[in-house]
Amino acid sequence: MAAVTAAQATATAGEAVGKHETGLPVIDDPSKVGPKDARELSRQFFDRLAMLEEGTHEHQYVRNTLIEMNLSLVRYAASRFRGREDSLEDIVQVGTIGLIKAIDRFEISREVEFTTFAVPYIVGEIKRFFRDTSWAVHVPRRLQEARVELAKATDELRSRLGRTPTTRELSQLMSLSEEEVIEARKAANCYNSASLDAALAPGGAPDEKTVLADVIGEEDPSLELVEDFHSLAPLIAEFGERERRILHMRFVEELTQSEIAGHLGVSQMHVSRLISRIIKRLRAGLLDPDVA
Repeated sequence: MAAVTAAQATATAGEAVGKHETGLPVIDDPSKVGPKDARELSRQFFDRLAMLEEGTHEHQYVRNTLIEMNLSLVRYAASRFRGREDSLEDIVQVGTIGLIKAIDRFEISREVEFTTFAVPYIVGEIKRFFRDTSWAVHVPRRLQEARVELAKATDELRSRLGRTPTTRELSQLMSLSEEEVIEARKAANCYNSASLDAALAPGGAPDEKTVLADVIGEEDPSLELVEDFHSLAPLIAEFGERERRILHMRFVEELTQSEIAGHLGVSQMHVSRLISRIIKRLRAGLLDPDVA
């Protein structure tokens, strides 16, 4: 009970406000428990957690309290990555996932401090987050790792040979096929990206600024159809089954009027009049949304 007394005696370290049905102390604010008290209390909570059935209310209370009590470990680990572009809050959230994994896998019988066990899980989760999100274009994990190995092998062979190594030489050193080396090289191009607003080297008029977006790609005429499709959808929905079927056969299946007439059992002239009437109604609806 000495550990509970320590937690109670330290006002800023959270207060035990009675006993929980698990027999453990109820801590008013576990996140404020100091590191020393957290270590002592964690032992008690892990002892009890091992005896509880997963999914029960008691198990949830003990597990959640352990998470909150040990968040200081996550903040400590996250502070090592403070210089990254990602916000500290995002890094803490990712590190908390590592903490939860550590709690779920920790066994008190290991006779190792939980802090020693948990920190590698927390740091590993944070590093995995950076490895997965630092790429401009997402590529499979195996290619991300191959890129690192490729860089090391390239540097080693370049210093040894005094020139840029060939694909075959790299494949022999890395114990990969030449196809896999080429794939790793392509993946490396996905790590960094250039902004479309990046200025290009000057080559035009002195006061003229050319950006990357001005010289790559081209307009897709199909994009203009997107708005038309969205406008047509509610108009077509007002048609009956027969009219929608005619539209589908004519403009999706691209059947001739004669073929449509055969399907409907009417004359080709009648199909022509029906299509003209449908198109006229759609055109009116596009020009004036109030026209049904």
